[in-house]
Amino acid sequence: MRPVEHLYFHIPFCPQLCDYCSFYSEKGDASKTQRFLDAMVAEVREVATRVNLQPKTVFFGGGTPSALSVTQLDFLLGQLHDIIPSLPHTREWTLEMNPATVSLDKARLLRRHGVNRISMGVQAFDDHTLKMLNRVHDTAQVIKSFHILREAGFDNVNLDLMFAVPGQTLAAWEETLEKTLALKPDHLSCYCLTYEEDTVFWNKMKSGQFAPDDSVEATMFVRTREILAAHGFDQYEISNYALPGRECLHNLAYWHGAEFAGFGPSACGTLGHLRYQNVSNTDLYCDRVERHECLHEFSEELSPKTRLTERLMFGLRTREGVPLSDLPHFEETFRHHLADNLVVTDATHLRLTPRGRLFADEIAMAIL
Repeated sequence: MRPVEHLYFHIPFCPQLCDYCSFYSEKGDASKTQRFLDAMVAEVREVATRVNLQPKTVFFGGGTPSALSVTQLDFLLGQLHDIIPSLPHTREWTLEMNPATVSLDKARLLRRHGVNRISMGVQAFDDHTLKMLNRVHDTAQVIKSFHILREAGFDNVNLDLMFAVPGQTLAAWEETLEKTLALKPDHLSCYCLTYEEDTVFWNKMKSGQFAPDDSVEATMFVRTREILAAHGFDQYEISNYALPGRECLHNLAYWHGAEFAGFGPSACGTLGHLRYQNVSNTDLYCDRVERHECLHEFSEELSPKTRLTERLMFGLRTREGVPLSDLPHFEETFRHHLADNLVVTDATHLRLTPRGRLFADEIAMAIL
């Protein structure tokens, strides 16, 4: 069997549900956590009997994986090591953490089990914006938690940030960037707030309480690139910036169209031409695992054309761009974008210009 080299684990529990988040998550419930952990272990064990799991990258997302206790994490990670013998050789193993759930004992446990990269959801460096987002932490906890991670030996730490939050000024966003840079992280993910359906923010936008402003979003996006570039961060994907050698290998695998296996409620995966998503309900997920039933709430067979189209649309967002060999009619497809200096080509690739990155989604649609 061809090895599957990228694994994603979805931990659905959160200490507090954020008003903008559309990922499947639920408030932590001690009465169901062990059942969930047993179910996830059983899912991985079953998949490992028919899929060759040889991970080069592993990503624990959610939810908030660090909402699990030290004992629970020790159990889960220990079980995974037993099921996947090659896990100690994983090149990049990321676990998402909320600043409010970081402790030195937990961080040291993660390092012992082989986790070598942390992605911490900071979002902002001012308490007013954090309250607006309904985050459970404050700025003081961010600084404390970051130093704990360094003390535990993590030399690859990403911080998630969010701009164009309602009421956020350009000055406040620039201050967040400067305070973030003072910590000297290795990677930054800087996302423009999006209003997702079935969230509190979506409802407030529809009722007129919040109003997205394209000009504000564009200004903040450009200033982000300028400020981070001045501190040595390369924009290797539209929303992601890294110091040399600190690009997220797991996300690069997604953007380049690699196969990956997803575990846990709502987790997605792509194995060969099969795209699937597990049921987005923790209780139902556990029920199905225990009854040895199919976990998928959705699956489809992807055609080679669809796989190529996805790879091109995501690849266009990256620093490298997409191979011209995969775009036989690129001059016709991107004629207006080339003329407007939104995309450029060299001998082998087509890529976005700095100005073109402002219109990445619209330009990607040309591939369709």
